[in-house]
Amino acid sequence: MAANLAINSADFQEKVLNSDVPVLVDFWAPWCGPCRAIGPIIEELSADYADRAKVFKLDVDVDGDIAAQFNVTSIPAVKVFKGGKVVAERVGVASKKDFAAMIDSAI
Repeated sequence: MAANLAINSADFQEKVLNSDVPVLVDFWAPWCGPCRAIGPIIEELSADYADRAKVFKLDVDVDGDIAAQFNVTSIPAVKVFKGGKVVAERVGVASKKDFAAMIDSAI
């Protein structure tokens, strides 16, 4: 995983909830095969939306408190936040087009 996409409970409030642009957060774990499968897509989206949205990955094993706060019970769980609230979410593997549509709906 690209280190610049990593986020944790210490900076979640500032980088996600207080963001002035939409934020896609991939809730994942290193042992999760489907999570690893969508990893490259998440990294591509980070580059594609660099000027319009933010993209982060949160390891649920390390920061389970944040995962619990947002009712993440299955992974991968991808949520888009806008104005500090979840405005779109999807559980499981999806295409880059599907994840991009989630971000587009919040821009």
